[in-house]
Amino acid sequence: MRRGRDYLGCELAIMGGAMTWISERNLVAALSNAGAFGVLACGAMTPDRLREEIRATQALTPKPFGVNLIVMHPELEALAQVCMDEKVPHVVLAGGLPPAAIIAKLKSGGVKVMGFAPALVIARKLVKSGIDSLVIEGAEAGGHIGPVSTFVLAQEILPHITEVPVFAAGGIGRGEGILAMLEMGAAGAQLGTCFVCATESIAHPAFKKAFIRASARDAQPSAQLDARFPVIPVRALQNGGTRRFTEKQRAVVTRFEAGGLAQKAAQLEIEHFWAGALRRAVMDGDVEEGSLMAGQSVGMVADEEPAAAILSRLVDQAEKVLKRRGGEE
Repeated sequence: MRRGRDYLGCELAIMGGAMTWISERNLVAALSNAGAFGVLACGAMTPDRLREEIRATQALTPKPFGVNLIVMHPELEALAQVCMDEKVPHVVLAGGLPPAAIIAKLKSGGVKVMGFAPALVIARKLVKSGIDSLVIEGAEAGGHIGPVSTFVLAQEILPHITEVPVFAAGGIGRGEGILAMLEMGAAGAQLGTCFVCATESIAHPAFKKAFIRASARDAQPSAQLDARFPVIPVRALQNGGTRRFTEKQRAVVTRFEAGGLAQKAAQLEIEHFWAGALRRAVMDGDVEEGSLMAGQSVGMVADEEPAAAILSRLVDQAEKVLKRRGGEE
């Protein structure tokens, strides 16, 4: 873990996954104060709003933390400038292949840049473009996911990418899992789902209760009914909203085939179904119709507790394995 710790500048090479509405000042500061590395989720924030959130987080912790920027954001360059102005040490570029110009801009301002690599070919391309570190996130993760599992990605990428630190993510909920990724060559791990129910998380009590009650099999990717109308898979707890999303797709396809709806309009109608659904679930507690984005590690979330306690348990779990091995030797 030393390489990851040195790169992040913290005691534990454990990054907090950037979860929209959840990874805000309170949780991010709590993770960093406890020795991990918190990451602010910028999401759809404006540059002024991001600046406000960065400063509010800095007021809560003297420790380093990062900012996650979505590369499809229309004001990406302005958001990057805010991170540079506010002396954010690390920026995570997510949601697609980051533009080389943004990587260069951030690095010119002394920012360490991280990117997501869903395949070895993309990992190599990002390293060539000057990226400082990578995150490989498997399909077990919550929210928008790719098709390949964390374990397979780790085997595909970790043996071949040694130039930069690589952090593993997706489905990791215990210290043994972190240890396994480190032993395969990762510099650290990124965890999100296990921190949703942290005491410092501002998620609605009903949202947290849904996580505590859930099992791994409850976190399923969204279904796509028709290849003509692609749906980016999103892993979330199944509820009334997910069932109605399937019904919505079926109704839209029927109207399209009957000639009552153009293809572009049909696609937009499907994509807009979940608009505001994550906020309704996280902030308002609408766990029946809102979006309950969760990774498969949700089955390991058993209670609400401080972020420091969660991190301490993760470390203890990994250390017990090492101690058992030491005894065997």
